[in-house]
Amino acid sequence: MTCASCVGRVEKAIAAVDGVRSVSVNLATERATVVAEADVDIARLAGAVEQAGYRVPAEHYELAVEGMTCASCVGRVEAALRGVPGVTTAGVNLATERASVVGTANPDALIDAIARTGYAARIIDAGDVDRNAEGEERKAAELGQLKRDLTLAAVLTLPVFLLEMGSHVIPGIDDVIMSTVGMTASWYLQFALTTIVLALPGRRFFRHGVPALLRLAPDMNSLVAVGTAAAYGYSLIATFAPGALPAATVNVYYEAAAVIVTLILLGRYLEARAKGRTSEAIKRLVGLQAKTARVRQGGAIVEVPVADVAVGDIVEVRPGERIPVDGTIVEGESFVDEAMVTGESIPVAKAAGSDVVGGTVNQQGGLALRATAVGEATVLAQIIRMVEEAQGAKLPIQALVDKVTMWFVPAVFAVAALTFLAWLAFGPSPALTFAMVNAVAVLIIACPCAMGLATPTSIMVGTGRGAELGILFRKGEALQSLKDARVIALDKTGTLTEGRPALTDFTVDAGFERGEVLRLVAAVEAKSEHPIARAIVSAAKAQGLDVPAATGFQSKTGLGGEAQAGGRFVQVGSHRYMTGLGIDASAFADLAQTLGTQGKTPLYAAVDGRLAAVIAVADPIKASTPGAIRAFHALGLKVAMITGDNRRTADAIARELGIDEVVAEVLPEGKVNTIRRLKAEHGYTAFIGDGINDAPALAAADIGLAVGTGTDIAIESADIVLMSGHLQGAATAIALSRATIGNIRQNLFWAFAYNVALVPVAAGALYPAYGILLSPIVAAAAMAMSSVFVVGNALRLRRFRAPE
Repeated sequence: MTCASCVGRVEKAIAAVDGVRSVSVNLATERATVVAEADVDIARLAGAVEQAGYRVPAEHYELAVEGMTCASCVGRVEAALRGVPGVTTAGVNLATERASVVGTANPDALIDAIARTGYAARIIDAGDVDRNAEGEERKAAELGQLKRDLTLAAVLTLPVFLLEMGSHVIPGIDDVIMSTVGMTASWYLQFALTTIVLALPGRRFFRHGVPALLRLAPDMNSLVAVGTAAAYGYSLIATFAPGALPAATVNVYYEAAAVIVTLILLGRYLEARAKGRTSEAIKRLVGLQAKTARVRQGGAIVEVPVADVAVGDIVEVRPGERIPVDGTIVEGESFVDEAMVTGESIPVAKAAGSDVVGGTVNQQGGLALRATAVGEATVLAQIIRMVEEAQGAKLPIQALVDKVTMWFVPAVFAVAALTFLAWLAFGPSPALTFAMVNAVAVLIIACPCAMGLATPTSIMVGTGRGAELGILFRKGEALQSLKDARVIALDKTGTLTEGRPALTDFTVDAGFERGEVLRLVAAVEAKSEHPIARAIVSAAKAQGLDVPAATGFQSKTGLGGEAQAGGRFVQVGSHRYMTGLGIDASAFADLAQTLGTQGKTPLYAAVDGRLAAVIAVADPIKASTPGAIRAFHALGLKVAMITGDNRRTADAIARELGIDEVVAEVLPEGKVNTIRRLKAEHGYTAFIGDGINDAPALAAADIGLAVGTGTDIAIESADIVLMSGHLQGAATAIALSRATIGNIRQNLFWAFAYNVALVPVAAGALYPAYGILLSPIVAAAAMAMSSVFVVGNALRLRRFRAPE
């Protein structure tokens, strides 16, 4: 909207929707306030606005979904959400038990759609920094309930198993049972105990599985419910109406029903415990958030909840305390441990003017800081949000899995039905017994839990481990794409180098003392604002030299400057400046040429009209850069440097670091063109920059990695943010991407191979040739362990280490 007439058109369009009582549109806030009947859908209102020629921005909703157990559940919830008017995209993650929806749909409509599929949902408030606490409490309660159900089921199942299958464990136990209890009483006891197992611990499978089956949308609960009900029902007839069955088929399978429930509960309990460890990175990040802050108010120090701190407040932090909010230090000096934000273990020196990040730990001195960001605007809150979004992402590799698993459970029911009919028609006597047992084995073994967990659990652990190492995957897709990189293109300034000039060489002529000349040169340069001048002054102060005051300063534009300092006349500038002054600089000619080939800028200093020193200033290479370049090469990558700096400096740095290709003296547009050329010549290309003038190149690359430091992480053009600020993080990110995708492939292979191999075995495919049948009890154990295996394999990523 741009004017009052736009407002009028939007109001008229919304007012025309049936059920709207009143509407008020505000041009300044670009918002419409609507009073309407309860049944008016937000999507209809948005549609009316769009038909009028305007756009309603899509909202992003996060929903917690309860009750999902397998990949088919995920597919049905996604389908239900996508069917809601106004939904643009919808994705569901089994491991995080969350749904992510983008669009203009009514949140209540989203919750209702999920409820109609048989699951419970609630909107997660994105503004709540403690939004994980409720979910953790719910998961803890669920784990406790699983443990209680498992214990009860195990206690009741053990005597059932021993009564029916004891002879396989303890020789002679059948004779003892027959001579004491008797077969009829044994069956009655098994019936009683199994009934309790199914009615109490096993109730969850029927409560969720039967409604899903009636909706013609069966899930894994349906498989378990039908399988155990078949074994239990058959046993019930054999116990109380044996005449209804052929004489040769009268037998009970109570132990199968009870043991199946117990084993699947064991698998779910182990899986829930393991899944709880997949999100430990998020838990640790949330745990970094301080609860209170000490704020100066009216001359006093008041302790307030961190949520009450406002931007601009002065916050005091004592030694050993966690810094509560982002801010700039106004008083004090200290070292701050930023390990959980940047991944760097070495504390960082901080003084007045330094920026600090909320959640880091003040180690030594007391600090006072001015709050610059609070709540959801803090770096820590942004990190948590980025990690959550990456963990909830659905990678391209998941698309095939989703297509398969949507039809998997119905296919299993079909296979089980065919198995029953085939054994009934062609099986040996007693055919009915063989048909029932093998059909139950098919139903129980073919659970798609492992398929649904294969990808999201690895993503959760991989992105969480990345956050611990200072690598933030802003987009989940980047986790998969980065492994395919063939070329790493790099910016120079701020990426390979420190990004600020520093004094690298200071050589004095005979008869001069280094410290004395440096303090005199620094005195002159203190009068200049040039970056090279500041670098010289900083070096003198860093060496503890007493820099005298300079008088009579004169700047010689493009040449240098001169002044009186410490009772001496000092002149500092270029070779051309020295030549103009009649000062012979030939003594340093070879050294100056060497410095120039190294990409450094040589300057000269004269004291009282005599050449005193040659000085070199350059943007120094970060200490971590050489190791990172070696790591890139070890990963099989071609390394290219793209910079706007001069060719001589770029070539010198490339020679020193072993960079394969150099493109120098290019503007941002030239960087983009170079990225396109590299993509065409070599394939998948990643670009690493500082996220400011490199934004176009970051966006043009297949994967953009931004070198961020503590308070500069929201770099919208990048897919990945390297919080540590050095290149080693990029090599680590690539290695982590390869490890995570490799882990996902292992999980998917196991999940699919398990079903492909064992479903035919459960159906009896090996019986004609080898006489081998798969017991429903063994099927239940294998199914339960498949999910535990997948989650356990994903947890191995927690031990990932950065490449040397």
